[in-house]
Formats: sequence, C-alpha cells, structure tokens
Amino acid sequence: MAGGEAKEIHAVMFPYFAFGHISPFIQLSNKLSLHGFRISFLTPPGNVSRIKSSFLVTSTIQIIPIQIPKVQGLPTHLHNTSEMTPAMHELLKEAVDLMQPQIKTLLSELRPQFVFFDFAHHWVPKLCSQLGIKTLSFSVFSAISGAYVTVPARFIGVETEEPTVDDLKKPPCGYPQTSFTSLKAFQAQDLSYVYKSFNGRPAVYHTAVDGFNSCSAIVLKSCNEMEGPYVDFIKTQYQKPVLLTGPLTPDPPSGVLDEKWATWLSQHPPKSVIFCSFGSETFLKDDQLKELATGLELTGLPFILVVNFPGGVEARAELDRVLPKGFMEAIKGRGVVHSGWVQQQLILAHESVGCCICHSGFSSIMEALMNDCQLVLLPLKGDQFLNSKLVAGDMKAGVEVSRREEDGYFSKENIKEAVETVMVDVDKEAGVSIRQNHMKWKDFLLNAEIQDKLISNLVEQLKTML
Repeated sequence: MAGGEAKEIHAVMFPYFAFGHISPFIQLSNKLSLHGFRISFLTPPGNVSRIKSSFLVTSTIQIIPIQIPKVQGLPTHLHNTSEMTPAMHELLKEAVDLMQPQIKTLLSELRPQFVFFDFAHHWVPKLCSQLGIKTLSFSVFSAISGAYVTVPARFIGVETEEPTVDDLKKPPCGYPQTSFTSLKAFQAQDLSYVYKSFNGRPAVYHTAVDGFNSCSAIVLKSCNEMEGPYVDFIKTQYQKPVLLTGPLTPDPPSGVLDEKWATWLSQHPPKSVIFCSFGSETFLKDDQLKELATGLELTGLPFILVVNFPGGVEARAELDRVLPKGFMEAIKGRGVVHSGWVQQQLILAHESVGCCICHSGFSSIMEALMNDCQLVLLPLKGDQFLNSKLVAGDMKAGVEVSRREEDGYFSKENIKEAVETVMVDVDKEAGVSIRQNHMKWKDFLLNAEIQDKLISNLVEQLKTML
C-alpha cells in the first residue's frame, strides 16, 4: 500500500461446512479483526445461530449466509457435515462446486482484498483472478500432516493411479528427518481416502494441491517453534509464500462449570481425574469403546468418559449394548459415562482434572496443553495420526496408546499402560520428561506476547501483498 491514510483491509472467510474447519476460520477472523480487518464470513444459514456467539462482539465481522445448491441425495436441511453420512459428505463437495456463480456474484459486490478459502474450494483462485482479489489457501490441518499427505512429492515413485498402503506408510520424498519415520498399516489405509475419487469428482488430494498451486499464498495454522521442518518442506514443495497464523490458541472459556460437574469433580483429589473425549464427529467402534471403558476402570483413577454416536442413534441403548454387564454399577462414584456436549475447556481447567485422553484433534490437544492435563493420545482417523506423532514424538509432550500394526486394535491394558506413564509412573524417566515438555509448551501457548506477535507478523505479511 502506498503512503497516505491506511486503507481498511477487507477479508472474506470461506471455510468448508464442517465445524472442525469453521472453528479455525472463526479464530483467525477474531484475531484479524483486532488488527482492524473487516471480515465477511460465508456459511450456510443453518450454521449462523451456532457460530455467531463465537465471534468477538465487533462491528467489523459480518456473517453472510450462502445457499447450498440442490444435489440429489443431499438433504436440504443439512448445512454442515455433523449429521451427514460419508456418502453425503461427497455430495456436499459436489454442491460446493456448484456454488461458483453465487460466490462470484457475492465477491463482485463485496470487493475484498483477500479471500481465505478451504481445501474443497480449489476453484476460488481462478474465480478471484478475474476480480483482482488475492487468495489465501488456509489449511486447518497441522503442517506435519500437510507435509505428509498433500504435497506433490507424495506421487514421486508411485507407479499406480493413487498411492498404495505401502507407499503411504513411508513419508514422501524429501520429507524432513524428525522423530517421525513411518505410519502403521491401519493408519496408512485410513489416509488412502484422501487420494480416492468419488462420483467423478477429483480426490481430496487433487483439490487441496490445486488450491495450494493456484493461490496467492498458503496460510498454515502453525508456527516454526512447533513445526518448523514441516513448514520449510511445504515451502520448498510449492515455491510460494507460506504464512503462519500460529496455533490459534483458544480464548479462556467464558461462563461457569455446570454444578453437576463441579460437584462431582470436587469430590476427587487435585490432578487425579481422567477426562476422555473424542469430539463430536469421531465415533468409536464397539470393541474400541469396550476396551477403552474397561481400561479406564483398570487404572483405578476417577474418570469422565464422553462418548458420542452418529445422528439417529440412541446413546443410552448403545452404551447398554456395548459396555460389559454391570459396568455402570461397578464404576459408580468413580466414573461417569456421558453422551452429548460438555463444557470441555472448563472441565480441563478444573483443579481435579490431571489427564486428557483424546483423539488428537488439534483443538483438544491445545486445550489440554494449556491446562495441567497430561496427554494420552488415541488418534482414530486422518490427520489425527500425524498430530499424535508431532506431540508424542517431536514435542515429547504426551504419550500415544500402543496399537496393533494391521488393524489398530488396542486393549484395556494398552489404555492402562499409557495412562500410568503420565499419571502413575511420574518419577520414571518417560513420565518426568513428558511433564517437563508439557510445561514448556504450556508456557509457550499461554505467552500472550508470543502469540500476538505471530498474528502481527501475519498481518504485516498480508499488507505487503497489497
């Protein structure tokens, strides 16, 4: 921007319609609005009531409802992925592609300087180039997973149309040398979804790489302190600016913990309770739930187990069917099994909670690290496998549950061993080291000056692009 009065910067946010994607876009919107950016946030109308309270109360952020085009087989009342079947997820991507005329008209009216877009919206750069708008492909995934899964090098040495499980067990050519060297077969098998085409539409890999190749700059929800080698590898792969938002640490929770949780937690000693949750869209198989629950019981420690089920499933009936007979009676007073939403941040912040078992979703990891909750990682799909390698391997700030190579099976003893590493064997070398590293990363994440500087640097880099 030339001299004279600074012009207001207007950015459009266009996340994919899954709350795991929408939330980081909201966090980034809030951070940028504090630096004077005007934000237009695009999402279908059915999401507005759920997300509007997450934005800072500021006149510079506006939510703009957009319509999902009709696609046969995609229910019109569903505006996000939370209640969609896997087949509907693929139909939603088809619907997203049909939004191009609507988005072009909207952007022609809004005339922003920037559009931050998600992996499924790979057509945004071409559309925006006609309007003179800079585009930023904002990846909500960790750099370690992006560097492993969605880089051109992933196809070097691949002799088939898509990488095999054996290909995916190994890092791509040129991948940085870190503590992470390979995936297990069951993890590679799960990642193979990224390279599969559905309904004639390009695979996730191809839409993501297309977006990275054609955008003005790539934006990662990361920082060099946590993921420097992986950020550098992505830079070499795409030969364009790679900007960093930092980890976008969650704001301190507002409100007060519900009395039922506060009362129950206060009955237990400080740092003794295990909190176990897998988010709203990660579901356990029958054998996983059974082994997890009985593993928690085996630890002898008090615990809260939060279990969710796909839409339309009656939670209590499922729990009665899967859990061992007499289990609920056996854990009375010491354990709680809950289905549905909970005040996760407030629970993790309670003085009685000392351990968090989670699916390695990055938001859950950050929330646990920012509290005194030792991390036990049980990744179940996709980028969660890579996030777990980062935290347990590179950062050495948690422990991953041991699993079987071919199918990922874990036993109640595997759960017990992992928990004991960070909660019981605290004087042994592994436990001591993990606790020390946990404290180091907690201090880093809670250092407001460092986190603010990461956003300030991003803002300055964006300004130089205008």
